[in-house]
Amino acid sequence: MAMRPIFALRDFLRKEGSSGILLVFATAVGIFLANSPIKDSYKKILATGFKIDTNYFFLSLTVTKFINYLLMSIFFLVVGMEIKRELVSGHLASFRKAVAPFIAALGGMFIPALIYLVVVRGDGSHGWAIPVATDIALALGVLAIMGDRVSFAMKAFILALAVIDDIGAITIIALFYSKDLSIIWLASGLVTALFLTIFFRFGYRSKIIIVFGSLFLWYSFYRSGIHPTLAGVLLGFASPQSEKVESKLHTWSSFVIVPLFALANAGVEITGKSITAALESKIALGIFLGLVLGKPIGIILFTKIGSLTGISDPPQPNGRFSLLAAGSAAGIGFTVAIFISKLAFKDQQTQDLATTAVIAASLLSALLSMVLNRTNRVLIDEREIDI
Repeated sequence: MAMRPIFALRDFLRKEGSSGILLVFATAVGIFLANSPIKDSYKKILATGFKIDTNYFFLSLTVTKFINYLLMSIFFLVVGMEIKRELVSGHLASFRKAVAPFIAALGGMFIPALIYLVVVRGDGSHGWAIPVATDIALALGVLAIMGDRVSFAMKAFILALAVIDDIGAITIIALFYSKDLSIIWLASGLVTALFLTIFFRFGYRSKIIIVFGSLFLWYSFYRSGIHPTLAGVLLGFASPQSEKVESKLHTWSSFVIVPLFALANAGVEITGKSITAALESKIALGIFLGLVLGKPIGIILFTKIGSLTGISDPPQPNGRFSLLAAGSAAGIGFTVAIFISKLAFKDQQTQDLATTAVIAASLLSALLSMVLNRTNRVLIDEREIDI
């Protein structure tokens, strides 16, 4: 049974808002462990892995790669299912509904990437996509904390914008962060995805075929050179809309997988030397400015352009600073931003710089959004009293 859009959206907002708190906690634990006396054990556990290399099968995973490659595929599966639902029956189901958040999302991707490239130039420019992404869980978590200070319409706008952001991030990962492409394995993955789509379309529900088909789809992308998490997106598009399945997967993704990702990837050592390196790094500065300034500027600018040209209607305002507050919330780029930084940079030092910048920018963006929303509410209350 497919979920009715309004209830599906409310359920999504509720779960993402709640999981944002757990995500912050997991991040804090990861940072603590990386700076504690047991930091070597923490790193050793994450680096522990296995390798299977035969004539017919190859698989090499550490604990970190198991989380980033396999478990995060479930996260992207949920993202794919959410994108499909929004396209079929949600806020992206019609041109008039989709165009405003689509244009805003384009600005929220283009301007941060431009700022990053202008600041960094030369070496490190490969990380231009890091400030492009919005973290749905944390962004909606901040809005959930603000309660009725943020209208449901604005929360829905941010969700639609973040979903389009995810589409953009997924496309960027596929086009710009794939390596050593194997056409044979890519074709195998696409054929498997097509098979599963037809399988579901005709109403078949064999659990054995679904499990083995999904695993082979993931393995095909793993061997193809395209990041295997994209298999999750394709499976999400192929899967039928189901309230029970989506709710269960969403719970595991929000409350287990994403916090594990934060625990494994947010653990950066914070020392005087690392802070100095981050402050002096153009890469860190480009990411920071891209998220903190680029996101709200891009969203507001493109929204205004869309409105002035008549292409789209602006989102229903919830006060003078509502759109600016929404733009700052979109500057919380945590999960996917860190994920892209791991793909963009190979050396650990640069990855740590990027992660530090993402955490700092996401924290400041969250605080700015909360302050703006609170100020917004005060101004609305004062205006109502005057009236």
